[in-house]
Amino acid sequence: MENRQRLGDLLVKAGLITEYQIEEALTLKDRDQKLGDELVKLGYITEQQLIEALEFQLGIPHINLAEYPIDPSLTELVSKEAALRNVLIPINRDGNKLIVAMNDPMDYYAIDDLRLSTGFQISQVIATKDEIFTSIHKYYRDSVDFNDIEVIGNAHVDGEDAPAVRLVNQILTGGIHQRASDIHIDPHETKIVIRYRIDGLLKTDRTVPKDIQSSLIARIKIMANLNITETRLPQDGRIKIQLDSVPVDLRISILPTLFGEKVVIRILDLRNNVTDLAKLDFNKINYQRFIKMIELPSGMILLTGPTGSGKSSTLYAALNHLKNEVVNIITIEDPVEYQMEGINQVQVNTNIGLTFANGLRSILRQDPNIIMIGEIRDLETAEIAIRASLTGHLVLSTIHTNSAIATIPRLIDMGIEPFLVMSSLSCIVAQRLVRKICPNCKQEFDPTEVENNLYQKRGLKVGKVYRGKGCNSCKMTGYRGRVAIHEVLVIDDTIRTMMMNNKSMPEIKNYALRSGMIFLIDDGLLKVKQGITTIEEVLRVTMEE
Repeated sequence: MENRQRLGDLLVKAGLITEYQIEEALTLKDRDQKLGDELVKLGYITEQQLIEALEFQLGIPHINLAEYPIDPSLTELVSKEAALRNVLIPINRDGNKLIVAMNDPMDYYAIDDLRLSTGFQISQVIATKDEIFTSIHKYYRDSVDFNDIEVIGNAHVDGEDAPAVRLVNQILTGGIHQRASDIHIDPHETKIVIRYRIDGLLKTDRTVPKDIQSSLIARIKIMANLNITETRLPQDGRIKIQLDSVPVDLRISILPTLFGEKVVIRILDLRNNVTDLAKLDFNKINYQRFIKMIELPSGMILLTGPTGSGKSSTLYAALNHLKNEVVNIITIEDPVEYQMEGINQVQVNTNIGLTFANGLRSILRQDPNIIMIGEIRDLETAEIAIRASLTGHLVLSTIHTNSAIATIPRLIDMGIEPFLVMSSLSCIVAQRLVRKICPNCKQEFDPTEVENNLYQKRGLKVGKVYRGKGCNSCKMTGYRGRVAIHEVLVIDDTIRTMMMNNKSMPEIKNYALRSGMIFLIDDGLLKVKQGITTIEEVLRVTMEE
């Protein structure tokens, strides 16, 4: 019988964490969550440190699962549900011994269950969570027989055991386990390509035969309550599901293309909905400026950045910070991305004439204190929003521009009088997402001459820089997860005067710089210095004039 040690004691003995940090992790973690996961989430240890400590202290080997020749027949011994629930996969057999890759080799309940259910003695090896989920996704591919799908008509496609149903489930499960934000189902002339957008970049997961296209799309349409017979017009829908007991919201967009309907599924993992402003990666100065602005009783605050730059998360976190029983908060969105308690949310519906502008007019008759508009897309919405901010309401919204300062001429170009723009605007926040260096393969480097020059040009000192060398945990990219970079432009009386005197945007930019504004690139470079991201990532998303 193995010596049943406790993970916390083992990590303290290894000198990685303190008793206090363990106590904190134990109080913060969910009932079903493992202590190791919570310690990694809190940033006290990396997954790699956890694995190395277990390997050293317990003498359990760590294996590279991506390169291990797994015996696929062994998956019949352990159900997919048990493998996912306990984060493990059987990989080999040696006589009466079953070798199992586990993320937590100290999960003695799971080991006992396996011993009883399989009849084998269990020998553990350690692998990362991502490697195990990827292997489960690969080896438990419910062997879909594509020939079966051809004969299934639309009427039968939603039978629980139908191959199209299983294929869609696999595609969705794979996307969620790989932390994808979007799933693309691309019809080509002779095949269908399934791609996942992970950390902002698309990668191909698999191709499936062309002849299953209609059944595959029909299954998705049935799930999203869309019209199966309509194949010539774009359609949008929504699916709420639970995958491995995780609530997930899926937004479906279908677009007819030359080779059939292309489907894009946006995954909104409701566990990852950050509603705490303090956890939104603002640096200290920007955080204080933003809090001060959103706590003003009136005025207009705009968030700007491309699609998928986390603007909605920042807006929801701001609303969450502001909501209490003494204020009336109403939003109008297209679509409502996250449902928030204590906030009145209105969904735009252009089919019945409920546009942003019409909805906004009605909202103003509802005695609101704070209004959030999903996006300012046209002159009419912009004008009503500005008038609302001038009549004592706090208005929050988003707009598509390249930088905070570029938002001012954008509003004027829409046709709004400059004096109205300047009297209503109180703050503009530009935001981008950059990939974070993978903590498991992070390495320290001396900065290159180009990097040194860039820091000097921005008036910053550079120490060490970091990069990820690539490992299985990050699929050899060197990056894992994303972090936001910001610039916060506070519209003060000087900027208002400069605008009214027709000063140019470069002059306003110079004034903002002298006033201590931290531009996107500067916030990015500060995060490079902290070892969070790389210069390449920052330059990829910032448009430096």
